[in-house]
Amino acid sequence: MKYPWFATIIIMALFAVPRAWAEEPPPEPEGYRLGSYHAPTPATLKGATVIDTERTFEIWTKKEAAFIDALSRPSRPADLPKEVIWRPSPRHDIPGSLWLPDTGLGELTPALQNYFESGLARASGNDKSKALVFYCRTNCWASWNAAKRALTLGYKNVSWYPGGADAWEKAGHPLEERPPEPMEGVR
Repeated sequence: MKYPWFATIIIMALFAVPRAWAEEPPPEPEGYRLGSYHAPTPATLKGATVIDTERTFEIWTKKEAAFIDALSRPSRPADLPKEVIWRPSPRHDIPGSLWLPDTGLGELTPALQNYFESGLARASGNDKSKALVFYCRTNCWASWNAAKRALTLGYKNVSWYPGGADAWEKAGHPLEERPPEPMEGVR
């Protein structure tokens, strides 16, 4: 080979490309994702509009939709002694969002289903045609499941933002600390 250094550069460049770019997104399942919620998500959600960070920012800036964060609340570490006070890290959301934790699980208890439905009713003003944007984090099935669940409840203008708060922050957009909506009687 006349230019061996050139081949070395190409090989090094190939190894530098993240694997996620090389992999195809998983297919859209028929039902809800039931586990391993922090994993690559499909590129589609039948019945919803999939939006990128630029479009999400435009919707947010124009106040064209209610934003719903479906990220689960972190659980207390199992190995943490009972006498130790545990405070999870605060959640930083897209400003003005409603955080409905655990509503993106694959199966909801009746109480959690009621919590989700009443949260959506508040966010939409009981208008099932109101635009809703669901998100959580990048590679997070919780927002995909929650958006799909909203569609099954008859919401007609559902968008899914798969980049979530991670992509939002990476783009330099503002975040604000958000407590979850109260969950009395849900757990």
